Amino acid sequence: MKSFFEEFKTFAMRGNVLDLAIAVVVGGAFGKIVTSLTNDIIMPIVGLLTGGMDFSSLVWTLKDAHDDVAAVTVNYGIFINTIVSFIIVAFSIFMLVKTLNKLQELQKEKEEKKEEKEEKKPSREEVLLTEIRDLLKK
Repeated sequence: MKSFFEEFKTFAMRGNVLDLAIAVVVGGAFGKIVTSLTNDIIMPIVGLLTGGMDFSSLVWTLKDAHDDVAAVTVNYGIFINTIVSFIIVAFSIFMLVKTLNKLQELQKEKEEKKEEKEEKKPSREEVLLTEIRDLLKK
């Protein structure tokens, strides 16, 4: 009977678990890139187009601040930034997947053409038999 640690090691060393771990790390790094793209490049441009409005500062105050008690606000500007960020992430992933699919299609077509060329070429045996036939005809 396997021990608990042996079972865990077997589980953790499966290819799909390692692939998932790698995907999480790469996804986190990709998320940081897209966040920077959104916050540092796209949102300033959107702000410029909207007259210098910074969405992250848009709030709806439910209750004003009094003495040491902070104001109660609904931060819908941050929500707008999050939606824009999501759209950019989704579009970026779509473009990445689309590009990878296109590259896979091109690779598949290249392999199919190579296979067609190999199929059109007579085998070594056929070439030898053809040469023997031609010699016999002479």
